[in-house]
Amino acid sequence: MYGSNGAGKTTISRLIADTNPQSGCAVHWEHGTKLDTLVYNRDFVHANFNQSIDFKGIFTLGQKNIETENKIEQAKKDIDKLGHDIETLSQTLGGVDGNGGKAGELQLIESQFRDACWEIKIKHDDKLQEAMTGYRKDKQKFKEKLVAECTKTATTPPPSQSDIESNATSVFGPTPTIETPIPALNDADFLKWESDPVLARRVLGKTDVDIAAMIQKLRNSDWVKQGIPFFESNEGTCPFCQQKAPAQLAASLEDYFDEAFLRDSQTVIMLQAAYKLEGERLQQTMQTALSTASHFLDLETVAADKAIFDSRFQLNLQRIETKAKEPSQIITLEPLGTVLATVKSALADANLKIQAHNSLVSNLSLEKLKLTNQVWTFFAQVEIAVTFKKYATDKKDVEAAITSLRSQIEKKRQESAQKESAIQSLEKSVTSVSPSVNDINKLLQGFGFKNFSIEATDANRYRLRRADGSDAKDTLSEGERSFITFLYFYHLLKGSYSESGMTRDRVVVFDDPVSSLDSDVLFVVSSLIKQTIEEVRSKKALVKQVFVLTHNVYFYKEITFVNNRNGGDALYDDTFWTVHKINGISSVKNHSSNPIKTSYDLLWSELRDHNLANQGLQNTMRRILENYFRILGGVSFDDIVEKFNGEEKLICRSLLSWVHAGSHGLPDDIFHTLDEATMERYLAVFQKVFVRMGHTNHYNMMMGLPYVMERVVGA
Repeated sequence: MYGSNGAGKTTISRLIADTNPQSGCAVHWEHGTKLDTLVYNRDFVHANFNQSIDFKGIFTLGQKNIETENKIEQAKKDIDKLGHDIETLSQTLGGVDGNGGKAGELQLIESQFRDACWEIKIKHDDKLQEAMTGYRKDKQKFKEKLVAECTKTATTPPPSQSDIESNATSVFGPTPTIETPIPALNDADFLKWESDPVLARRVLGKTDVDIAAMIQKLRNSDWVKQGIPFFESNEGTCPFCQQKAPAQLAASLEDYFDEAFLRDSQTVIMLQAAYKLEGERLQQTMQTALSTASHFLDLETVAADKAIFDSRFQLNLQRIETKAKEPSQIITLEPLGTVLATVKSALADANLKIQAHNSLVSNLSLEKLKLTNQVWTFFAQVEIAVTFKKYATDKKDVEAAITSLRSQIEKKRQESAQKESAIQSLEKSVTSVSPSVNDINKLLQGFGFKNFSIEATDANRYRLRRADGSDAKDTLSEGERSFITFLYFYHLLKGSYSESGMTRDRVVVFDDPVSSLDSDVLFVVSSLIKQTIEEVRSKKALVKQVFVLTHNVYFYKEITFVNNRNGGDALYDDTFWTVHKINGISSVKNHSSNPIKTSYDLLWSELRDHNLANQGLQNTMRRILENYFRILGGVSFDDIVEKFNGEEKLICRSLLSWVHAGSHGLPDDIFHTLDEATMERYLAVFQKVFVRMGHTNHYNMMMGLPYVMERVVGA
C-alpha cells in the first residue's frame, strides 16, 4: 500500500493490530479463524523502546532437538486438521457466509412458521383483534404466543368460529348494559280449559220425564230451553200455538232441565269466560315480548306463531260461544298447544341468553379473559394445528442436527486447545532468548553498527549497551534506533514474548519501516522484508500474510520488484493499493499493476485521476511545472507567463509564483481552496503551458491518450 504521510496508513495498521471495529471499519478473517497479528509501526516502537531501559526478550527455539521438533510439527499438523474439520462442521452449521447451513435452515423454518401464524392474525383481525392485544404488531411475539398455546394439553373441544365471533360482538364491542328478561308464557290454565270434557259432551235434560222422548226425538233441547222464558212470561199459554198448556207442562220442563243440566250449562259459560281471559293474557304476553325488540329473541318466528295463535284463538272463542248457546252441541277446538310450545321455547331461549348476557356484563373483565383464552385455543387447535405439527417436527430434527454439530465443533476445539497446550509445553523445553541476541548482533556488526550491541539479562529481557558496558538506549541516533527496532521486530516474527507461542500462525504488518534510515540500511530492511515475503510464498513459514505500507517510492519499488513479474502486473498472491485522503476521508484503491514508477510519474498519476475535489491538485500542477520546465529545462518563468493573456495569465502567474515561493519554503504546506469550476480553469491553463511551450507530446504522453481525448470531446 502506497500513500503519502497523513493518508491513513497507520490507521490501517492499528486496525489490524487490535482488530476491534472502529469508525465504521472492521477486520474480517478468512473462515472466521483469527491469527496472531504482529504490527510494526510507531506504536510498536513506543511500546518496546520508550518505556524502560530493558525490553522484552524474544523466545525462539534454541538447541536442536529432533524428537521435540517432530512432536511440535505433528501437533501443528493435528491442529491444522482439526481446524479444517471445525471449518467444515462450521460451514455445515452456518454455511460459508454464516447465513446458511443448518442454522439457516432453522431460521427458514422459523420464518415460514412465523408468516403462517401472521396470516391467522390478518384473517381474524377485524373481528377478534381485541383478543390479540399485545401481539398484533409483532410477528415474533404473535408466533411465540401461538407456540405456547399449541404446546398446552387440550382438555376440552375447541370452540367454533361462529360462537367466538358471536360472543366477541358482546364482550369486545361497546360496553354492554343489563337486559330486562322477557315475561314467561304460562299456558297451563289455558290448555286445561281447552281440554275440558264438557266441550265434547251433549248437555241434555233427564230422560225419564214424559216430554223427554219428544225432545230427544226432535233433538230440540236447546230450542226448548231457549223457549222456557217465553212460556213463563206468557202465563202458561204456549207462545207458539197460543193454546193453554197442560198444567203439568211447566213441571215436566222443570224436571227435564234438572240441576245436572244447569250445572253443565254453567260450566260451559264459565269455560267461555276463563278461556277468553287466559287467551287474551297470552296474547298480551306475546305482544309484550315482541315490543321489547330484543336481539336475543327470534322476533320473526314469535310474530308468525302469534299470528297463528290469534287466528285459532278467535275461531275457538266462536265455537265456545256456540256451545254456550246450544249446550247440546259437540265442539272441537283448534289445538294451540304446539304453537304455544314454540313461542314458550323461543321466549325461554331468549331469557337464557339474556341471563348469560347479564352475567357477562356483571363479570365483563372475567368474560373478556375467558373469551380471549378461547380465541387463542381456537387458533392453536383449529387454525394452526396441522402447520404447527410439521413445524415442531422439522424444528426438532434441525435443532438435533445443530446440537450435534456444535458438540462436535466444541469437542474438536477442546482437542485443538489440548494440542496447543502440548505445543506450549514442548516449546518451553527448548526455547531461549539467546539465539535472537546472537542473530541481531551479527546483523548490527555486519552493517557497520559497531558502537552498541544487544544482550540478554537474567530476567529474560534485553538491553542495549556500549562497548564499555554502559546503557546505549538513550544515546542512539535516529537511524540507529530505527534499525535496531526493526531488527528486534524482524526476529519477533519467528519467536514470541513468552516461552511458548512462537509456532503459532500469524499476520505481519510493516508500516513505513524505513523512516530515518540511510539508503544502504534501507536496502538491508528491504531485503529482510522481501525474504519474509518469499518465506510466505513458500507456504512453510509461520507468517501467512504480509502488509507493507509506505510513502517512500524507492522502498516501494524495491519491495515490489520480482524477476518474473510481467510488466508490473500483480502476481497471483499479491495486490497493489494506494491510500488517499480527500476532504478528511481516507480511502484505498486497488490496482491491477504496480501504480508507482517514479516520483515524477506519481505526480502525473494524481492528475490522471482528475478528482476535482482533491485540493492537492493545484500543488501537484505547480510541482510538475517546477520539475519539468525550471529544473530540467532551465526555462524562464517570465517567458512562460508571457504566452498568456487575461485571466489565463493570472492563473499561470499564480502557478509559477508559487514555484518561486516554494523554493524557499515548504511547498506541501501551501494550498488554496478552489471550487470545481476554478480547478477546471487551472487544469486548462496547465495544459496550455505545455502546448504553447512546444511540449504537447510530453503532456499527452504523461496524461495518457484516453484522458486527452476525453478533454477534447468535453471541450
